[in-house]
Amino acid sequence: MRVIDENGEQIGVMPPFEALKIARERSLDLVEISPNATPPVCRIQDYGKFLYEKDKSDRATRKKQKIITIKEVKFSVTVDEHDYQTKKNQAVRFLNEGDKVKASLRFKGRQMAHRDLGYNIINRLIQDIGDAGTVEFMPRMEGTTLHAILAPTKKLEPKKPAAPKPAAEEAAAQ
Repeated sequence: MRVIDENGEQIGVMPPFEALKIARERSLDLVEISPNATPPVCRIQDYGKFLYEKDKSDRATRKKQKIITIKEVKFSVTVDEHDYQTKKNQAVRFLNEGDKVKASLRFKGRQMAHRDLGYNIINRLIQDIGDAGTVEFMPRMEGTTLHAILAPTKKLEPKKPAAPKPAAEEAAAQ
């Protein structure tokens, strides 16, 4: 097996028992890095410290991740204008915060005969939200409930303007 020491320098190709002997002399561990290579690559290092560093970097990457949650806004077929506006504003706020929004409308009893009214409300919501969100799933019926899922739009970060050149560089360029 090919052996690399704790400083990253190659010791060479040697039998496993010799590599293990060198690692024990240095009070370190022999860790197999690449078992599929020919010959396999092992490294002499402190395995506990290696696990600690790996866990620390994993935690740092998890901290940078954005967790997207789905918030729900419920409507009814007989929603009044003020209630509609309030719920629309809530949906826009959720989208601006970076969350997805599930707009749902539940039909009760004989309202199922007038599904077009429900589709009109959900489609109106989609139109009113406009640039704050995009439709991820178009309105669809699941049992007695009409759902639509809206996702926040990706905001393009403005490009930074090029830094102005110092006067000395401009004079040298001419």
